[in-house]
Amino acid sequence: MSTPNNMQNHEVFNQSPIFGGINLYSSDKVLGEAVQREGGSGAQKALLAFGEITGSVKAFDMGRQANEYQPSLKSFDEKGNRLDFVEYHPSYHQVMGISVAQGLHCSPWETGVDGKPQAGANVIRCAGSFMATQIESGHCCPITMTNAAVPVLRQQPDVGQPWIKKILNREYDPRFIPWFEKKSLTIGMGMTEKQGGTDVRSNTSRAELVGARDGTGDGTGQGTGNGAYLITGHKWFMSAPMCDGFLILAQAKGGLSCFLVPRHRPDGSVNAIHFQRLKNKLGNRSNASSEVEFHGAWGQMVGEEGRGIPTIIDMVTYTRLDCAVSSAGLMRLVLANAIHHTSYRTVFQKKLIDQPMMARVLADMALDCEAATALAFRLARSFDGLADPNEQAWQRLMTPVTKYWICKTAPAMAYEAMECFGGNGYVEDGLMARAYREIPVNAIWEGSGNVMCLDVLRVMQKSPQSLEMVLAGFERVASQDKRLKEALDLLHQLLGDKGGAQRNGRAIVELLAVIAAGSILLQHAPDEISDGFLVTRLGGRWRHTYGGGVEKIAIAAILARHSSQ
Repeated sequence: MSTPNNMQNHEVFNQSPIFGGINLYSSDKVLGEAVQREGGSGAQKALLAFGEITGSVKAFDMGRQANEYQPSLKSFDEKGNRLDFVEYHPSYHQVMGISVAQGLHCSPWETGVDGKPQAGANVIRCAGSFMATQIESGHCCPITMTNAAVPVLRQQPDVGQPWIKKILNREYDPRFIPWFEKKSLTIGMGMTEKQGGTDVRSNTSRAELVGARDGTGDGTGQGTGNGAYLITGHKWFMSAPMCDGFLILAQAKGGLSCFLVPRHRPDGSVNAIHFQRLKNKLGNRSNASSEVEFHGAWGQMVGEEGRGIPTIIDMVTYTRLDCAVSSAGLMRLVLANAIHHTSYRTVFQKKLIDQPMMARVLADMALDCEAATALAFRLARSFDGLADPNEQAWQRLMTPVTKYWICKTAPAMAYEAMECFGGNGYVEDGLMARAYREIPVNAIWEGSGNVMCLDVLRVMQKSPQSLEMVLAGFERVASQDKRLKEALDLLHQLLGDKGGAQRNGRAIVELLAVIAAGSILLQHAPDEISDGFLVTRLGGRWRHTYGGGVEKIAIAAILARHSSQ
């Protein structure tokens, strides 16, 4: 007797192949051009190799597993002893190992035989981060914070140098043992408290000096005479709690100060950092974020007492760069997936990508994706050129501008890309739902939209020369295009309304971002890209959705440039 074939009607057709098995670097023309243009041309071989790793089917599956099997908090061991250990799926550690081996946690701080960092080091690192976030975004949090912690630790060499030495190791070491016994380290950060959020000056955590802070000690960080403090209080958000140490803010006798708090005390015992729970987040699920209490946790001050915010601000600035780069990378991921799917899916006797309305939607999305990539890597270049006053000005003004615009643009684009899949985009089996949940975090982390706008206004007030230098560059380019010139005139009009600066803060920042992106594209992108961006973003009518414009743009050429095929 034959067995009936219960699957005889289950023929799968008219579906796109699973996205993967591609080189995330060589398949992305816009990324390659940005890296070359902004100073990273010396790393093409390494980036091609990394693109092969990150675009593999295996890497994408690691990302899936790291999010599907989420971290869990083990507060106590089986005998009731305090444990405070966060357990991750092996795939999370595998992805961490990939990024650490590439140096995404440290490469700008490495030096060659001449004692200097590699030319374009921040651009090159950001290219790696742009690809790493596409396979799995959550692990980028500790990678980002570790890289961003180095300039803070440098401010206190007697405390920071032993940590920096181990941070520069590219062999990932996930073991939960004292930092001074490990091969390599990761660093986290804790600033916000439940009563303050962005207003960190309202922090109530306190630090009590228990060892003379006289700069003495052998630099091992294992003595108590080297500025030892006991910290009591809490943090409402402290991400990546299995990091080896955390830079936090707490109130010392002289005011709010910055401290390095390791997971283990100098005697090797686990420090009194008690995790209350892991956050149940919308996205970023592979990365544990915690609420934490300090019960006399041992730490050392970094920087000047009472100047905790100026000390830790370098870490904030570098993480803001990564927020922009990560969001730009995710924009590329969702666009590439949407183009890939619509190139295979047939509806009404045509491939979706050949349907005029769909083609316009995809091309419109591609314009924002290219603008975001251009802005992110122009910003990265400024971090490589801080000896140049013009680059200092760009970094100071355009870091919050770039983070604001890219991170605000990305969620709407992710939704539109998800809709290109129909129901297939809404289920958790594929990449799109996870990417959609992931993308909003970068607009919130390290300062939400209004905070970015206030930071821009603060720079304009405290460093008007920075604004002047950036605008002078825009003026030179705007002489070539009427639309840019009109946008600059409007910007000057808004800037001249001193009483309305805060009311118009978002308009000012968005204009700065779009003018900057338009200027870069006008100088460096193909005409169909620059003209398409300028006519729709500056010369066209207001639109609420992608594909909602009526201006003539070179749809086929734009899509050909952004295809990963």
